[in-house]
Amino acid sequence: MSRTRGTRLLGLAAAVGLLALTVAASLAFGNRDIPLDVVFAALTDRAPGDVLHNIVWDQRLPRTFVGLLVGAALGVAGTLMQGITRNPLADPGLLGVNAGASLFVALAIGVLGITSPSGYVWFAFAGAAAAAAVVYAIGAIGREGATPVKLALAGTALTAGITSIITLILISSTETTNAFRFWQVGSLASRGTGTWGLSWVLLVLLALGLALALLSGRALNLLAMGDDLARGLGANLGLARGVAAVSIVLLAGTATALAGPIVFVGLVVPHIIRPLIGGDYRWILVYSLFVGPVLLLAADVVGRVIARPGELEAGLVVALIGAPVMIAIVRRVKLAGL
Repeated sequence: MSRTRGTRLLGLAAAVGLLALTVAASLAFGNRDIPLDVVFAALTDRAPGDVLHNIVWDQRLPRTFVGLLVGAALGVAGTLMQGITRNPLADPGLLGVNAGASLFVALAIGVLGITSPSGYVWFAFAGAAAAAAVVYAIGAIGREGATPVKLALAGTALTAGITSIITLILISSTETTNAFRFWQVGSLASRGTGTWGLSWVLLVLLALGLALALLSGRALNLLAMGDDLARGLGANLGLARGVAAVSIVLLAGTATALAGPIVFVGLVVPHIIRPLIGGDYRWILVYSLFVGPVLLLAADVVGRVIARPGELEAGLVVALIGAPVMIAIVRRVKLAGL
């Protein structure tokens, strides 16, 4: 079904509005609810001695900021992943990103004795980048280059191998298991405290990844037609997949470093968007920038509200949403005979 530019712009405005409401909910709701007028006063005229103002500035605003970054990164990375592999079940984990990040974090905890979440960041990013690079290098072997099937198989094989290594590391130490378990769940909680001191390098890498992603829209549209037709239309398949793969590494690596291996956001977001605006990846990528944070922040708010006085990590809530969506996608693909 074709969509006009005006309709898509209207839908984009609605997505931005929904994101604004989700951000407001993230700042207002939690273990202690804060009225919206107090939130607004805290943002515009902070009183340093006011407890509620301090909660907004020191806890919820940094946490919301992390949610915005991670949600946008995972949503866009998932769209790219499904585009270059032409696999409706693909998400950033298919390139081994989560597995590589998890392995390096486990090594950082078990071998180097690092126990602070802020200390995991660079290990998680390095692991995500290394794993994705290995998967792409393996997938690129051969005359046809990095085909969707080869990338998927290489990612699955590497993930299985890394999972075994992580298990060996964890069973050797109870302390390592306990520290790793919290990071692996995927949460915005501890990551959102002190985020204003976040390394500018990560922000630059995230911005670069988003820029490369938005430039890949036309190439993804051509890839969706099949390799032969894309070549006939002048597409450089190796370059297109290479640029998209670099973007995925930057986006998913940064997101995993910031919040742990949160699953299903990258899978679900493109499937929410396509029925609304069609299959043009130039628009899907832009929408993903806003829909991804909406999904992740909403999951974080729900986790805070339903488990008071504690909280349920955002990664668990997203998984509860994503699992039935994944089942529905599998059923649809099967019925379509794909």
